[in-house]
Amino acid sequence: MGKKIETKNKKSKDSNRSVKTGLIGLMWKGFGVLVILAVLFFVLLSTGAVGYLPDIDELENPIDRYASQVIASDNELLFTYSLSDDNRIMVDYSDLSPHLISALVSTEDIRYYTHSGIDIIGLGRAIFKTIILQNEESGGGSTITQQLAKLLYSPRATNKLQRVFQKPVEWVIASKLERYYTKDEIINLYLNKYDFNYNAVGIESASRTYFNKRPGELNIEEAALLIGMLKNSSLYNPVRRSELTLDRRNVVLNQMRKAGHLSRVEVDSLKQLPIELDFNRSSHIDIAAPYYRQHLAKMMMADKPERKNYASWQNQQFTEDSLAWFEDPLYGWCNKNFKADGSKYNIYTDGLKIYSTLDSRMQKHAEDAVEEHMGGYLQEEFFKEKRGAKYAPYSRDVSDQVEDLMIRAMKQTERYRILKNEGLSDAAIIENFKEKPVEMKVFSWKHHEIDTLMTPWDSIRYHKNFLRTGFMAMDPYTGHVKAYVGGPNYQFFKYDMVTTGKRQIGSTIKPYLYTLAMEEGMTPCTPLVHQPITLMDENGNAWTPRNPGHSSGETVTIKWGLQRSSNWVTAYIMSQYSPYAFARMLQSFGLKTPADPVVSLALGPNDASVYEMVGSYSSFINKGIRVDPVLVTRIEDSYGNEVTSFAPRMKEIFSESTSYKMLDMLTAVVDGGTGNRLRWRYNLKGEMGGKTGTTNNNSDGWFMSFTPELVAGCWVGGEERSIHFDRMAYGQGASMALPIHGLFYQKVYADPDLNYKDNGKFDIPEGYNPCEGNERYSPDFYRSTEPVNSSGIDDIFN
Repeated sequence: MGKKIETKNKKSKDSNRSVKTGLIGLMWKGFGVLVILAVLFFVLLSTGAVGYLPDIDELENPIDRYASQVIASDNELLFTYSLSDDNRIMVDYSDLSPHLISALVSTEDIRYYTHSGIDIIGLGRAIFKTIILQNEESGGGSTITQQLAKLLYSPRATNKLQRVFQKPVEWVIASKLERYYTKDEIINLYLNKYDFNYNAVGIESASRTYFNKRPGELNIEEAALLIGMLKNSSLYNPVRRSELTLDRRNVVLNQMRKAGHLSRVEVDSLKQLPIELDFNRSSHIDIAAPYYRQHLAKMMMADKPERKNYASWQNQQFTEDSLAWFEDPLYGWCNKNFKADGSKYNIYTDGLKIYSTLDSRMQKHAEDAVEEHMGGYLQEEFFKEKRGAKYAPYSRDVSDQVEDLMIRAMKQTERYRILKNEGLSDAAIIENFKEKPVEMKVFSWKHHEIDTLMTPWDSIRYHKNFLRTGFMAMDPYTGHVKAYVGGPNYQFFKYDMVTTGKRQIGSTIKPYLYTLAMEEGMTPCTPLVHQPITLMDENGNAWTPRNPGHSSGETVTIKWGLQRSSNWVTAYIMSQYSPYAFARMLQSFGLKTPADPVVSLALGPNDASVYEMVGSYSSFINKGIRVDPVLVTRIEDSYGNEVTSFAPRMKEIFSESTSYKMLDMLTAVVDGGTGNRLRWRYNLKGEMGGKTGTTNNNSDGWFMSFTPELVAGCWVGGEERSIHFDRMAYGQGASMALPIHGLFYQKVYADPDLNYKDNGKFDIPEGYNPCEGNERYSPDFYRSTEPVNSSGIDDIFN
């Protein structure tokens, strides 16, 4: 009996042992399978068969390897186009403070110099704390090399699962980066790539932004602060969260002590120091000529226009783009030219050298002139006028429509589109916009950027308070664009008011009509009685232009009419010619938007861009030949071979004789007419011409100017036509746009590195008489800048 029980127990133990052995064997087999699968997975990853793995060339040159460079006419690098397309200023490892290096390694990767991209100890610790201890704040065990791989190649993860799948790819990329780079080079790449906020990408920009220093000049506590920001630059923001950032800085100092770089005494002393910033967003960390940069990329990368790609209301844009595709060699250049292998060019990947017509110094002067006038004077006057008005920033004329205008503006935002796609009603979206303040950055002329808490609704209205502008300067003979400012600040106002935006041109249209008159036989000295005039349109409707600020009854000249921008004189000239002939003349001047051939066209109700206007005004200096603006002189491939060069595109519009007559009249505008502020306020001495322009309700302020060497145009106004000055004193072109010209010329003439002098003279034949045909009257009569009364003049009309 006992033996049977003993035998039974033995069999049971053997059976249990067999089961355990089987389970252990199964576990080992499962583990082996997992190991094999893991090895296979990483092999597939490393060969690129699974997941994304950059090409070897891209790994060998991860930052700006294929960046195209845009070089100014004075041989300064303006900016680059690259896939990383950020605001980075590169710095060499040798220019880094040793405190940065020791702080980085001590805090982020203590075994950095002993591993090959993956820290097994750190990774195991992170897995144990995260999975076993459920400590989500334990960190990911990432090495500096893995963090670089993440910055370079991992898109922003939208959830934790996506981030988990990104990790293995980063391990493989990190191990490959370690093969191609030294440890010092990896650190340098990492610090040059990280975004420290406030448009400060890379350690060079960060050092200048927060401390106004070069990276090599940073002291220990400054270096520790910047390295501390690497964990999360938005959270550890020294401008907005100084206490939190101070704690993080002190953590870095402690890590430096543990690594042996600092003594306890030094750390205790440094911890007592407050954060001292020299915070700035100076222009040297911004991309140069950002509006030009945007426009040039759009031009060069444009596809051949197809009607299906344009909305129903974009007929005119489709027409203009289609003409540009065939007539402008720069438009769609990347898609009209092919590399040796037959593929198309790409400015972001082909390492081109694009030689721009911009002059970096003149571009800076233009940007400074815009900021000085807009930010230093005009914007404050606009704020004063609108202060306390419930309808601000809109005009009092639309005070009962503000809510509707704001809703329309709201519907144009990305936030609205996102909420709409989520299924919210308009009422719910409006409530979201009005009642939920969010952290955001807003524009300020003084600080350029302000961190604040504001509702999206208020932010829309806040930014609509800022007047917009577009300014461009060009060589009138070559068409080379020397300066291009598309708005007050590209970060906040990306709509380009040099090329993309078109607004009513007002009285800047008058020189075109006067040109038609000169071509048809009038002279600047043709006299007429200055009085109200009524014209009839094709439908029999009467049109009588207003002429504020002018008296009637005097005898004046055509020249006086343009000098004083008289609407009655302009209407008289319009009465002599067909509106259809005038509309055709506008097209020959290069204004692309078709103008209705009506008698009121004489006062400029049609739209045009600053870009078009500057090109058209070049004809007055260039003996009647219009020169289209030129943005690029030549393009070289990555091997230095010239691929394309660009010549000026010219068209003769009117005769040389007419050009001299127009110069005579347009210089009078500056010498004693509506553009005279250039003389008495900005003290400009050389010969120059110009024309002011103001549209109904002061919605648009224009000024066009030219010297023997430059032609420039400027528009100033609100984002919407209903946002404008209610008072003419500030809302006219002479107040809004002319000062930018004056400041620009002052800065250009004062720059010793530029070969422009304030003593230029127009090339007019000696002894030329613009009043030929009216010799009966003395030259003094025709040169007069005052209304003229003279007996015997009326018989000219008989």
